[in-house]
Amino acid sequence: MSIDTSDVVSGSAVGLRSRLWQAPVADLRSAAIEASAEILRLEAIRVAVVDELSLRPDDHVLCYRGVGRWLAANTMLQIPAGNKIAALGVALRAFPAVAQRFDAGDCSFDHAALIISFCESPPKGMPAEALPQCIDVLLAAASGVDATTTKLRYVIATLERMFESDNIPPAEDIDRNELRIASTLNGRVVVRGDFDAVTGEMILSALSNLTMPTPAADGTPDARSAAKRTADGFTELIRRYLDCAKTGIDGGQRPHLNVHINARDLAEHRDCAAQEAVPEEEASLDLDLSDLDVGHMPWMGPLSVSQTRLLGCDCFLSTVLLDDHGAPLDARPGKRLVTAEQRVALIARDKGCAFPGCECVPAWTDAHHIRHWSNGGPTVMNNLVLLCRSHHRLMHRKTGFVGKWEIRMGADNKPWFIPPPAIDPQQHPRPANNTYRT
Repeated sequence: MSIDTSDVVSGSAVGLRSRLWQAPVADLRSAAIEASAEILRLEAIRVAVVDELSLRPDDHVLCYRGVGRWLAANTMLQIPAGNKIAALGVALRAFPAVAQRFDAGDCSFDHAALIISFCESPPKGMPAEALPQCIDVLLAAASGVDATTTKLRYVIATLERMFESDNIPPAEDIDRNELRIASTLNGRVVVRGDFDAVTGEMILSALSNLTMPTPAADGTPDARSAAKRTADGFTELIRRYLDCAKTGIDGGQRPHLNVHINARDLAEHRDCAAQEAVPEEEASLDLDLSDLDVGHMPWMGPLSVSQTRLLGCDCFLSTVLLDDHGAPLDARPGKRLVTAEQRVALIARDKGCAFPGCECVPAWTDAHHIRHWSNGGPTVMNNLVLLCRSHHRLMHRKTGFVGKWEIRMGADNKPWFIPPPAIDPQQHPRPANNTYRT
């Protein structure tokens, strides 16, 4: 018994389940695809109507603090969802190309919001005339059935690399990190968090094996929901942490976090985003992304080259030889860049974060390559310095309005810090923090 997919999509869902079991699988596939397209169409209509309401609110809408709250009050939507719909409608006014693709059903709500977010806060180094081409590239990645959020985020990360600036990508901004833990009236605990991509990668990697479905001894499938398995895995992770007291042993191995990147892209990364001005008549824009790469994390996806270089300072390095098509030809044994013995020696010399004025203990520091190993810097004591994660990020930030700190080894074989001109016009070298310690 075949079904009319148009009737299924346009009709009511009441009683539909009792009829679907008789339909051929091919008809079910067609109905699912058609229903999905209809949802995109209705979503675009809702955004357009809500936006028009925000421009011409009547007394009903004016009773609420914004059209998004009015929508939530009169539908089953929650206030955050209503506000997101209203915000996208307002934002699309300034970017008609994105609005046209969204209205045509070629771009989902979430992908349109990602593109708008990039357009509203483009990298500082991106010229205004590049924005239309960037929008075209982003829309190409966000359109069609092959479009995925990960694919779109890769394009955004690559564009941010092309026009590098001091702006920290939202996915890597640790200042946005939040974790709220509160007890409830019934004696339970509620945990809510929002983390950057690197922290998220560590969390997901640590929980991976602990949240896998575990069949019973007799083969009965694991009946726990995904949320229950995650909660059980998180509990087990904390228990193991407390049992083993893995609290950051000095000289111990760094946390396991896998990042993949092309060696050439890592070595050719620009330390300075400020480029010499090019005369307007000579300037050209080439948005060919095929020869650019960014870091990749198995769980969280793209990671900027700046953050990849930071993590690469103190890592376990594995080398894979690839052919011109990216297929692996050979793999070399992994090696620890900074050995446990070197780290012990660094602790004896730097006694913690060496940055002037920092009191961070050795267990919370990274071994930073003064000249990055991907640019030929050796992993030796005179090219290494202990830095806390905050000052490690500072050393890897690109020069901009405030400039960039430099580190040089002095005649005393200890690191000296050279401030940028904005902080000290004479750039007097400052001794490492341990100089002030007794």
